Amino acid sequence: MNLRRALVFSALVICAGSLPAAPAPVELNWLGGAPAPAPTGVSWGVPWPRGVVPKSQAFALTAADGTALPLQTWPLAYWPDGSLKWSGFATVAGPTVAGTLKLSAADSAPAPVGATVRVRRSDTGIEVDTGKLRARLTSWGSNLIDSLVVDGREVARQGRLVCILQNGPGGEADETPRREKFSGKITAVAVEQSGPVRAVVKVEGRHKAVTGSREWLPFVVRLYFSAGQESVRLVHTIIYDGDEQKDFIRGLGLEFGVPLREEIQNRHVRFSGEDGGLWSEPIQPAVGRGNAIVNYPTPGGGNVYPDQLQGKRLPNKAELSERSQGWLADWAIWDGFKLTQPNADGFSIVKRTNAQSAWIPCGAGRRASGLVFVGDVSGGLGVSVKNFWQSHPASLEVAGAASGEATLRVWLWSPEADAMDMRHYDTRAHGLIAVYEDVQPGLSTPMGVARTSELTLFPSGAVPTREQTVAQAQLAAALPLLVATPQYLHSVRALGLWSLPDKSTPFKKAVEEQLESTLAFYQKHIEQQRWYGFWDFGDVMHSYDRERHVWNYDLGGMAWDNTELGTDMWLWMSFLRTGRADIFRMAEAMTRHTSEVDCYHLGPLAGLGSRHNVRHWGCGAKEARISMAHLKRYYYYLTTDERTGDLMREVVNADLTTIDFDPMRLAQPATAAEKKYPARLRAGPDWFAFVGNWATEWERTGDTQWRDKIIAGVESFLAMPYWLKSGRNLVYGYDPKTGKLFQVSDVVGNYNLSTIQGGAQVIFELNEFLDHPGWEKMWLQYCRLGNAPAEVLLRDKETGQEGADARYLGEQGANSQGTPRLAAYAYWKTKNAAFAQPAVASLLRFGGGPIATTRIDGHRVLNPVDESPRISTNGAAQGGLSAIEILELCRDQLPTEVPPPEANPFGRGGRGGRGPQGAPPSSATLDVRNSRMAPPPETPR
Repeated sequence: MNLRRALVFSALVICAGSLPAAPAPVELNWLGGAPAPAPTGVSWGVPWPRGVVPKSQAFALTAADGTALPLQTWPLAYWPDGSLKWSGFATVAGPTVAGTLKLSAADSAPAPVGATVRVRRSDTGIEVDTGKLRARLTSWGSNLIDSLVVDGREVARQGRLVCILQNGPGGEADETPRREKFSGKITAVAVEQSGPVRAVVKVEGRHKAVTGSREWLPFVVRLYFSAGQESVRLVHTIIYDGDEQKDFIRGLGLEFGVPLREEIQNRHVRFSGEDGGLWSEPIQPAVGRGNAIVNYPTPGGGNVYPDQLQGKRLPNKAELSERSQGWLADWAIWDGFKLTQPNADGFSIVKRTNAQSAWIPCGAGRRASGLVFVGDVSGGLGVSVKNFWQSHPASLEVAGAASGEATLRVWLWSPEADAMDMRHYDTRAHGLIAVYEDVQPGLSTPMGVARTSELTLFPSGAVPTREQTVAQAQLAAALPLLVATPQYLHSVRALGLWSLPDKSTPFKKAVEEQLESTLAFYQKHIEQQRWYGFWDFGDVMHSYDRERHVWNYDLGGMAWDNTELGTDMWLWMSFLRTGRADIFRMAEAMTRHTSEVDCYHLGPLAGLGSRHNVRHWGCGAKEARISMAHLKRYYYYLTTDERTGDLMREVVNADLTTIDFDPMRLAQPATAAEKKYPARLRAGPDWFAFVGNWATEWERTGDTQWRDKIIAGVESFLAMPYWLKSGRNLVYGYDPKTGKLFQVSDVVGNYNLSTIQGGAQVIFELNEFLDHPGWEKMWLQYCRLGNAPAEVLLRDKETGQEGADARYLGEQGANSQGTPRLAAYAYWKTKNAAFAQPAVASLLRFGGGPIATTRIDGHRVLNPVDESPRISTNGAAQGGLSAIEILELCRDQLPTEVPPPEANPFGRGGRGGRGPQGAPPSSATLDVRNSRMAPPPETPR
C-alpha cells in the first residue's frame, strides 16, 4: 500500500475498541470568574486528545452543586482517525450558576432540562419558540424579524436593517450632498441549529434603496435563541462594495417598531451609561411644581411618582381624580430621545416633545455601555450593542414614543457624525524606503472589506426593573463564556505548542515578567492612544515615534499593525496559558477586527488581506498570511462563533489568488522560464498560510481532499534537491489545481519572513496530526540547519545528523529562517541540547524583567503617556510568541539563574528594547515581499 493510500485508509477507519470507554470529566470555569449577570444562553468549545472521544459521544453538564444543566453539543473538528478534536456546547445559565462546572461523558444524550427551543419552518418564514419568546422571521422582504411575542403580546415588530447613503463627503459650507435611504433585502435564510438548547438562524441579503432600484452593501446576520430565554443575540456583518469616492455611509444600523398600548404615563425610555449608570425616565414624568402631584385614587393613596420612576404601572387617567387628570393634561409629553457617542470620551442625551420643537439636553457622560429601551408596562424592547463606545461614532434613538408605535433605532454609524469616509489617506504613494509603504495603483481599496457588530435584543412583557436593565447592559457588553482550564488546554495540544506560566526560578520569573509587562504596556496604550473607532477598534499600531511621543499613525506602513508578525497569535497564546479575561477580550477584539476589516471578502482580492498602513486597506501588498484561517482558529474553537467559521471557510481556496496576484511580482519578477507555471508563491508565508487553510477545513469536515493538497506540496518539496530550502527566497512555481510546487532556481534559499508571520505556528499544529514521515524529516532539517550550505543539506538527506553541534544555528543561522523558536523545536524533537542553546539564550537577550517606561506629560504631549520608545509591535509579537514557545519546547534546558551579559554567547542589546518587544535582527529589518527592494543574499549552489 503506498503512502497516500495508507493515509486515506487511516483517516477513514477507527478500529473497534481503539477508543477509551469515556473521556475524563473536564472542569469549566467562567471567563473572569463571575457567572452571567443575567440568565442567558452560553456557547463554548472544548478540545479532546487525539483518539479519545468518538464522534457519537454524548455528554452531560453539571453545576458546582451537582445540578444538571441543559446541554446541546455538536462537532467542531476531527482528528485524522475520526475521533473528535473539538466539540461545541451550549447551555443556559445565570447568576446562580457560579463556580466550576463539570462536563462529563454520558452513555446517552441527557433528557432535556427545563424549556426547549422549537423551530418551525413554513413557505413564508421561520418561527422560533423558546418557551418565553415566540419570534417570527421572514424569508424574504425587508424585515429580519417580523414579530417578537412575550406573554402572548407582540412587543416588537418589523425589525430591519437601515442605511443612509450620502453622495460625496460633504462638509463644505455650501455643499449639500444628496442622501438616499436603504433597507435590508433578504436573499437567503437558513436554520443552522434547531435546538433543543440553542437555535441559530442565518440571514443574508443586500441593502436596497427605499425609493429606487439600487442594491448594494451585502449583509450577513445571525440570530441566536436559547431555551427558556427572552433575549436574542444578533451578529451583524456588512461588506463594503461601493465606490469610496462617492458612496459615503451617513447612517448604518437597525430599527424596530415597538407597539405601545398603555397610556402615556405608563411609557418609559432608558439608556445605559457608564459603570452601571442608567438614564431612565417616563415619557411624561408625573411631577410638577410644588403640590402639582398625582395621587393614587384609593383612600390614603400616595404620590404615584416614585412608583412611576421604577417602571411600575400607574392608574389610567379615567381612574384618577379630576385634579390629577388636569395635571397630566398640562404636563409635557416627550416623544423623541437620542443618546449619541461621537468619540471615546463623551456621550450626550437629548429629548424633544415633537419634530417642530428643540432638542433639550438631559444627560451626559463619558462612555455609554450601549443599551436603549422603550416600552410600556405591558411590554417593550431593549437593544444593547457590544463595544458601543469603543466603536464610535454610534447612537441610540427612540422616536414616536407618544404615538401608538415607537421606533427604536440602533445606529452602528451615527447620522449625527460625519459621513463614513473610506478613501485612502493620500492621492499619491510615498515609498517603501521612505515610509515603509507599498502602495500600488488600484489596490488601496476598501472594496470587499467587512465589519461585524454584536447586539443583544431584550424583549420583555413589562418594564424591567432598573437593576435588570443594568444587568442586561453588562451581559451584552461582555458575553459570558465557559472555558477549560489552561492546564487542560495545554495537555491536549489542540491549539499549538505553548507554555504555562512558571515563576519558580529567577530565570523563569524574569521571562514571565517581561511577557506580562509587555502585554500591560499595550493594554495601557489602547486607552492612552485612544485606539478606538468603528473601523479601528481591536488593532494596535506598528511602531513608535520617540520624538513626537506618538505612534506613527500617519507614516505609511508604520501605522496600523494588521497582524504583521502574528500579533493576534501572541495575544491568543497569552490567553491560553493564563486564562485571563482581560487578555481574552483584547484578543477577541483584535480577531473581530483583523479577520473582517483587514481582509477582503468579495471582489478580485477576496481571500487576501492587507499589509500594515495608515488605512487598514491602504497597502498594495495583499497577502494570504493576513487572511489565513489559522489566525481565526483560536476564537472559533473557544467560542464556536459561526461568523468566524464562515471566514475560515472563505479562504480555503485562497491559493487561487496567486494566479492573478503573484506575491513576489515586484520584489522578484518572474523569469520567462517561471512564467510557464500557472502561478508562483513562497514556501512561507504563502504556502504555509494555504496549508493552515486546508488543514483547518480538513479537520472541520473530515474531507481528505484538503489533506491531499497539503501532501501534494509536501511531496513536491521532497523531490527538490534542498527540500524546503530549494530556491531563491524560497519562491516556487505553483499549480493551484493540483497543489504541486516546482523549483524555479537552483540555489539554496533563505527567507526571513518564512516562519515569523504565522508560518511556524501553522506547522507546529500541522505536525500534531499530519502523519507523514518524509514531511517530519524535512521540517526537522529546516529547523536544524539554519544557514547550512548546499553540500551539507544534500548530505543530511541521507544522514539526518548534520549540524548536530548547532553550528548552523548561531546568531545568523538561528534567524536565517526567521526565529530561534525553530532551534527550540529541533531540540524538542531530538533532545540534542546544542539546539536548545541559541533558543534559550534568546529569551533574555534584552535583560528580562518588566519593561521600563517613562511618563511623558505637560507641554510635550496632548495627553499623558507612558512610553518605552524602543518598543515595536513586530518585536513584541515575535518576542512574546517565541518566549511562550521556547519556554515549553526547552523547559528542561532553562537555567535557574539569570546569566550575566558576558555569559550569553549571543550578547545583549540590539534594536527593540528590553524583553520580548525587542525583535530579533531578522524581523527588525525591512521585509521583502511585493516591493521594489533588493532581496536578501542567497547561497549559490
